[in-house]
Amino acid sequence: MRDPLREAWDEARWALGLGDDRVALEDLVRRYEEPHRAYHGTSHVDACLGVLDAHRGEAERIGEVTFALLYHDAVYDPTRADNEAASAALAADVLRSSGADEAAIGRIASMILATVGHDAETSDAKLLVDVDLSILGADEVTFEAFERAIAREYAFVPTASFRPARRRVLERFLARESIYRTPSLHAELEVRARTNLARRIAELGRDQGV
Repeated sequence: MRDPLREAWDEARWALGLGDDRVALEDLVRRYEEPHRAYHGTSHVDACLGVLDAHRGEAERIGEVTFALLYHDAVYDPTRADNEAASAALAADVLRSSGADEAAIGRIASMILATVGHDAETSDAKLLVDVDLSILGADEVTFEAFERAIAREYAFVPTASFRPARRRVLERFLARESIYRTPSLHAELEVRARTNLARRIAELGRDQGV
């Protein structure tokens, strides 16, 4: 059976000119298998890797984008606000211990940090953000499963607070001029993402009596 995460790890490190580091790899796998990750786990990373592979021609430095993708949710605790910063710092530490180029480390950390507000300036960072958001443009069944998984991750938040907060998050995505800024991903996912978001926002509005 294929193991997309491990395959991507080997590919990214080869592209970056780094040797293997099984300890760091197993630590990364362990993190994504944490039980509180109803959505932000191994299946999310595997799905994103599949999207990235389909759109790899959009990347300037595919090894860096792949490594950033592998670490973008390495630290994930829905009760804290610094997950992306902690993930970027972890990726930088792993790369630095392997002797990676400092410029590459900086670019990879910046890509991970771009997922905070899901906005980016460089083409590779835009690609990473768009891949991370590709779930918004999934088929209806997959998108609804995603919404349920997010709700499970935030089960500690009272429903009366979670639903309006989630609605505001989705409204911000829908209000963007373009949800996806990578040409091929925009062409493939933009319309379906807007349909999914509008439907879910309406559902959450009905729940609130809006």
